[in-house]
Amino acid sequence: MAADGSALPDNLLSSEDLDRAVKNAHAALGQRQQADGHWVYELEADATIPAEYILLEHYLDRIDDALEQKIAVYLRRIQSPDHGGWPLYHNGQFDLSASVKAYFALKAVGDDINAPHMRRAREAILDHGGAERTNVFTRIQMALFGDVPWRATPVMPVELMLLPRKAFFSVWNMSYWSRVVIAPLLVLAALKPIAINPRQIHIRELFVTPPERVRDWIRGPFRSVWGHVFKGLDSVLRPTIGFIPAKTHEKAIKAAIDFIEPRLNGRDGLGAIYPALANVVMMYRALGVPDSDPRAATAWEAVQGLLVHKEDEVYCQPCVSPIWDTGLSGHAMLEAASGPKGIAPEETLVNLRKASKWLREKQILDVKGDWAINAPDLAPGGWAFQYGNDYYPDVDDTAVVGMLLHREGDPANAEALERARQWIIGMQSRDGGWGAFDIDNDKDMLNHIPFSDHGALLDPPTADVTARCISFLCQLGHVEDRPVIERAITYLRKEQESDGSWFGRWGTNYIYGTWSVLCAFNAADISHDDPAVVKAVEWLRSVQRPEGGWGESCETYEGSAHGQYTESLPSQTSWALLGLMAAGRRDDPAVARGIAWLASQQDEKGEWQEEPYNAVGFPKVFYLRYHGYKQFFPLMALARYRNLENSNSRRVAFGF
Repeated sequence: MAADGSALPDNLLSSEDLDRAVKNAHAALGQRQQADGHWVYELEADATIPAEYILLEHYLDRIDDALEQKIAVYLRRIQSPDHGGWPLYHNGQFDLSASVKAYFALKAVGDDINAPHMRRAREAILDHGGAERTNVFTRIQMALFGDVPWRATPVMPVELMLLPRKAFFSVWNMSYWSRVVIAPLLVLAALKPIAINPRQIHIRELFVTPPERVRDWIRGPFRSVWGHVFKGLDSVLRPTIGFIPAKTHEKAIKAAIDFIEPRLNGRDGLGAIYPALANVVMMYRALGVPDSDPRAATAWEAVQGLLVHKEDEVYCQPCVSPIWDTGLSGHAMLEAASGPKGIAPEETLVNLRKASKWLREKQILDVKGDWAINAPDLAPGGWAFQYGNDYYPDVDDTAVVGMLLHREGDPANAEALERARQWIIGMQSRDGGWGAFDIDNDKDMLNHIPFSDHGALLDPPTADVTARCISFLCQLGHVEDRPVIERAITYLRKEQESDGSWFGRWGTNYIYGTWSVLCAFNAADISHDDPAVVKAVEWLRSVQRPEGGWGESCETYEGSAHGQYTESLPSQTSWALLGLMAAGRRDDPAVARGIAWLASQQDEKGEWQEEPYNAVGFPKVFYLRYHGYKQFFPLMALARYRNLENSNSRRVAFGF
């Protein structure tokens, strides 16, 4: 039965149709492989970053009108027809900060503020409290353009860069993404530059109260009493900043630059994420560094590298995802090539060997990144998420790539696998789980400071990343790793929700988390009849939709019902199916119906379409749409279902 009690359709897939679906999907995914062996798909966020890119050009007076007009086409297209503003994800609710930035950007490119789309956006913004109620990063953006005073932003003195690791407010206690965004931002806040803004575009009409008359800029959201305490501390510190000795101030700015420049990362940029890249570009301009200086020029080039050019529109990605896309695509291709009905196994294995070689060359073996602050004796051995980001390897990517290299079987992978294994073990946090980039990055009180109104300053362990690490270590099969695995399993058992699901920190949402953990439990030889597994299976069954698929909304990060959406989606359906099959339910009628629905949604090119967002950067603040998810996960699920039909044990043999 579906979640609403209605009967699911009895439209089971024939073996011939299943083979055809796998073959077509395999061919389609294979065509996406780059000549050097890797895959990379678009990674889309909301209106915020494309809008910020336009504003960056106006800040610098490096305006490319033709490019900006194409970005404007994109921004107008994703404006909500319902509420008139911009959401954080497909069909989402109005978001004030995203809407202010999008309006600002469209005004900058020349849109008439009395045009219908601008008027509707402005009315919606004013109805939600106006620009004075935007988040911290938006207020910083406005301060850089002189639209609000700098007192509209929380106190974040650049002297934070001088604090040692043991100091509570040290940047070393923050997540990787916070560290790389904050370091250049602290320099900007210290220098307080004003954008060139050659067309003198401002957004005073978006304020309910004139900015100079706003007295209280810090109004939450407060998640606990600590929010009020830190607001009080902000008020105490603010008048003292001007008394910091000039030499200390200069020393702190130098410390920030000394942190940034070893991590500039060439054409991939600081942290390889847009906010950090843009802040570095503005920082160099504020410091008087010429645009022709190699540091400034390369930083600008890194920003340009995130633009996605279409025929009629352009948008800017938050980052790129080649390591992740290659690892997941490789797993799907191998699954399709497995078993007696494998698809062109020789050709696939040749192409996968190319992917393995490309991945081996991307492994970070010589740079001790920021993670080493908590593990100084641990040798590097991970992979980043992007093409290059050596200071910030990603635990999740490392586990996925490690499982692929092990499964692909090239003897040349052996050293890479051992280095990855040792690094993963060394990155385990004290509670048995794994974070994405750091160890024990869990000083939750930092999420209550005024600067952290997004509530995502940290990188604590999560169920999905932990599950992938268990799967990787179990797939390698070293007996001596069992204590590490058992600690992680204990962590996952504690993290299970009361309804049987697991939270998905990096994918939307409980379906993603539950799939991840069920794969890990299977890899760890936990019985399919274990109460935690049974409860998770029953939850997945309960949220299957009447048409046979699964879907989940980003609203689940904001308190809506777990595992539910208005339609079935290829990515979430694939995760649910893979989770059920990992739990030994390949022959469950719910799985057969889900497979039938998935195959029915495949187009003539062998691909799937999916508009809703399927991942998250920061819950409630920043969401993502991985364009590759709708391609490689359905192939993985269909091929896994086919392969298990020919398996005596019906057991998934791999950790993923």
